[in-house]
Amino acid sequence: MKDENYSRKVIPFIKEEYFKTRSDRIVYQMIRDHILKYNSLPTQEILSITLDERGSLSEQDFNDSTQLISDISQQVEEVDPSWLIDKTENFCKDRAIYNAILESIEIIDGKSKTKTKNALPEILSDALSVSFDEHIGHDYESDADNRFDFYHRVETKTPFDLDYFNRITNGGIPNKTLNVILAGTGVGKSLFMCHHAAACYAANKNVLYITCEMAEERIAERIDANLMDITMDELKNLPKVSYDKKIGRVLENINSKLIIKEYPTATANVQHFRHLLDELKLKRNFEPDIIFIDYLNICTSSRLKSGSNINTYMMVKAIAEELRGLAVEYDVPVFTATQTNRTGYSSSDVGLEDTSESFGLPATADFMFALISTEELEENGQILVKQLKNRYNDVFSNKKFVVGINRGKMKLYDTDNSEVNLIGSNQDDNAGVGVGYDGHNFEEKFRSNRDKLRQLKVI
Repeated sequence: MKDENYSRKVIPFIKEEYFKTRSDRIVYQMIRDHILKYNSLPTQEILSITLDERGSLSEQDFNDSTQLISDISQQVEEVDPSWLIDKTENFCKDRAIYNAILESIEIIDGKSKTKTKNALPEILSDALSVSFDEHIGHDYESDADNRFDFYHRVETKTPFDLDYFNRITNGGIPNKTLNVILAGTGVGKSLFMCHHAAACYAANKNVLYITCEMAEERIAERIDANLMDITMDELKNLPKVSYDKKIGRVLENINSKLIIKEYPTATANVQHFRHLLDELKLKRNFEPDIIFIDYLNICTSSRLKSGSNINTYMMVKAIAEELRGLAVEYDVPVFTATQTNRTGYSSSDVGLEDTSESFGLPATADFMFALISTEELEENGQILVKQLKNRYNDVFSNKKFVVGINRGKMKLYDTDNSEVNLIGSNQDDNAGVGVGYDGHNFEEKFRSNRDKLRQLKVI
C-alpha cells in the first residue's frame, strides 16, 4: 500500500494461500484486486469501504480485517527495496514449500479427492521452483546497450585438444549446449568421450562422466591409458610401484576433479542426474564444468514412460530435450552419443538421416558430428569426422576431416600437415592441408591420394 514499484514487482508472484490467517488473505485480495482493476494503490478508506461491501464475512473475520487495515495503514519507515523484494521472495518460497508438504501429507493419508500419490513430484517441484523472475522480454530500444555488450561478450567455452574441432566450433563448446557424437558400434563413441574427458580434466576442468553402458572402472581404465600414454594391455601388466609413479605424474599439475558414475542400462534419467549433481555439490563440493553421458539411447525419459505406447521418435527426442535442459539448468556443456541405424553402420558417408531411432535428436542437438571408420582409415591410424549440425559455425566449413587415432591408448591426435587430414573442396588452400576432395566416391579418392603420397615418399 506504500510503494507502487514494490507492489508491481511482487503481486504477480504472491498467492492468497501463502498467508496464514483468513484476515491476511482477505485484505491482500482486496489490495491486489484494486491495483489490477484501477492501476493505482488503494487507500485505507478505499479498503474499508470495499470491506463493508463484501458479503458472507463472519463478524470475527470482519473485525480482524478492519484491525489489519488500520495497522498496515500506519506510516512506516522507508526500507531498501532490494532487501524487501528478497525477503518477500523468501517468504513466498517458504510458504509454497510449507503448503506443498501439507498437501502431500493429505494425499498420502488418502484425504485428497482429486489427486493421487503420482502428483507428489509435480507438487513439490512446483513449490521448489518459486522465484521472482522480473524479466518479461527484450525491449529492442531500451536494451540496445545490453545487446551491444552481448555481441562483444567473451563466451565461456570448453576447448578441445584437437585443432580442427576448435576450428569448427570457434574455439570450443559453449555452456548450456547438447553435443552429440553419431557412430556405429565399435567405431569410437566412448573412445572420443573418454579422450575429451581426459583432455578436459588435464586442462583443470571439473569433469562428470556418467556411464550407462560400461562399468565405472572400465571408463577409468580408458582414461588412465589416455593420460598415462600407455596401451591398455600395458596398463594391465603395470606393477603397482610403476602405476603409482605414473598416477603421481598425471596428477602433478591437475587441480580439478574427475567423477565417474555408473547407472544400470535403461534405468537413469535427468532426475537421477540432478540428484547426483546435488549430492556431489553437498558431499564433495564438486560442480562440473562439463558432463559426459554415455550414451543417450540407453537413458530413459523423466516425462515419458517406456512401454506406454510411446514410439522411439518421441522417446529419444524427449531424452534429448531433457539432457539439453540439464545443460541449461547447470550452465555446462553436455556431451553424449547415439548409434547409427543399419544403413549408416555400413556407410562411408554417414548423414543425419542415419541417426538411429529418432530424427528428433538432431533437431534438438546444438552440435552433432559423425565418426566414420573404414579399412583404409584404420590402416593409416585415422578416423574420419563429418559435421552434421553446427550452431557454433558454418557447418560446410571443414565439413569433413580426419584425426589420428590410437585405440590401444584410447587417444586421438592431430595428424601432421603432410598427411591427408582435411577432406572437402570448399577449404582454404592456406589451411595447412594437402589434398582437396569434391565429396564423392570417398574411398576411391582416398586410395588414389594415399597412393600418390606414397609414390612421393610422403607417407
